[in-house]
Amino acid sequence: MAQRLTKTVIAPEGDLTLLHGIDLEIAPGDSLAITGPSGSGKSTLLSLLAGLDVPSGGTVTLAGQPFSDQDEDTRAALRGQYCSFVFQSFHLVADLSAVENVMLPLEIAGDREARDKARLWLQRVGLEPRQHHFPAQLSGGEQQRVALARAFAMAPRVLFADEPTGSLDRANGEQIAELLFSLNRDHGTALVLVTHDPELAAHCARHRQLVEGRLGD
Repeated sequence: MAQRLTKTVIAPEGDLTLLHGIDLEIAPGDSLAITGPSGSGKSTLLSLLAGLDVPSGGTVTLAGQPFSDQDEDTRAALRGQYCSFVFQSFHLVADLSAVENVMLPLEIAGDREARDKARLWLQRVGLEPRQHHFPAQLSGGEQQRVALARAFAMAPRVLFADEPTGSLDRANGEQIAELLFSLNRDHGTALVLVTHDPELAAHCARHRQLVEGRLGD
């Protein structure tokens, strides 16, 4: 998926290299935790793998297709076809109900069964009774479950999760973790997550640590 991946940005003190020659491969159905101290480049790496940003050097390949060297529109189309995302801050649309939030990417993709799929996934995450509630009417754990339903409704090949339990209490965090890994197992979706939580990382089949922009074992 990633070969010799490097990211350098311009800083007041000069060029700053955030990532140094990252090599990484993700197989279908795999689960990988990326951990490391704050500022080590974890979120930057996830953004590059997901095509939200472009590397300064090296390449990212997605489903056998060149990814990182495509223009923004092409990357967006590939992301929509193969990837979904779960973020710590949920990224729900405030004036859409839970079911409408899950429907949104499906409708953008032209899926005529968007509402039925959205309801099914809300049922699977235990939120069917809350489908017409707006984000402000839901708890943090419920909002994260809506975000998970939205991600998995797209039937992604790869799910990228950036601190998916970071803003939740322990009980809600454990529930979200169980959902992530049960859906990963049941649907064969590759899971790549960035986390500070050692217990969440331990659930993954593989664990790599990022320190000062270098990926260790």
